[in-house]
Amino acid sequence: MNDCRRWIYRKNSTSYDLVSDPRPAPSPTDLKPNECLVAVRAVSLNYRDRIQWRNLAGRNVDGAVPASDGAGEILAVGSAVSRFEPGEPVAACFFPTWRSGRFDLRFHQADLGGNLDGMLRDYAVFDENALVRVPDGWSFAQAATLPCAAVTAWVALVRRGNLQAGQSVCVLGTGGVSIFALQFAKLLGAKVVVTSSSDAKLEQARQLGADYGINYRETPEWSKPVWAWSEGRGVDHVVEVGGPGTLEQSMKSVAADGHIALIGVLTGFGPPTTNLFPLVARNVRLNGIYVGSREDFEAMVRFLNLNRLTPQIDRTFPFDQAPAAFEYLESACHFGKIVIEL
Repeated sequence: MNDCRRWIYRKNSTSYDLVSDPRPAPSPTDLKPNECLVAVRAVSLNYRDRIQWRNLAGRNVDGAVPASDGAGEILAVGSAVSRFEPGEPVAACFFPTWRSGRFDLRFHQADLGGNLDGMLRDYAVFDENALVRVPDGWSFAQAATLPCAAVTAWVALVRRGNLQAGQSVCVLGTGGVSIFALQFAKLLGAKVVVTSSSDAKLEQARQLGADYGINYRETPEWSKPVWAWSEGRGVDHVVEVGGPGTLEQSMKSVAADGHIALIGVLTGFGPPTTNLFPLVARNVRLNGIYVGSREDFEAMVRFLNLNRLTPQIDRTFPFDQAPAAFEYLESACHFGKIVIEL
């Protein structure tokens, strides 16, 4: 086997640089009984990767391989592996040790692209229980979009949100989580309103089935057109990826007994800048969503094997241009996902 190409975070005076740091490739003969050697074929980026790269959360990731999301092919398996065979296409779970059931804070100690090396490398070794077989017929690039963004959208709307046909959903923006939420919601028979600062992106969302679009730059109080569109009822679900800067409008948009899935911090890590009483007055469920378990991932894959969904890949970069992919992520010009192919 050749050397293992890797990108790592390297600390600078304020944040991190992306540095090429090749190492010897892992050997199949060194696998533990329950481990699988995976040749990574594609990686996708999330806003979380920008948070790490720009040191926005103050987390020490010096020397870590970036990116939680990747898909590849199993090259070899340990002597006790029973779930996979060489040649199978797989993706790794964002939290490799969260197999099912309730979340536990200890899972934070094993997150890809954070405490554990991520996927931006040629080869990776995983316990077989940290891997999921990708949907039938999907390319590696498509499968690489799933572990964080798609699982997050699935858990937010399906497992935690209990989305029902005929309900309504508001998704904020057109990044990876929001576009997967739009696609899942439409497949499940819901109506969807999308917000964006770009009319062109709103048109792309309409082509994917969005029922209504609002340019939040032109209409900062976008809850008002949401309220009008929903005939004065509000929406049943809000996929809230903005955080403190958008929560007020989300609370004003949600229906009585509705659901807000609090997912992202695109507007920063500060406290809410508004009164939280509407959550009480409307009997709203506010769920914090941080990806999901392997069981969630597998349930989503079963759904994708039965329902046609094409992940929206905005742009693909070669491995040696990974820093340019991070720059493009920061530009916020993308619609859906950004992929790096190996």
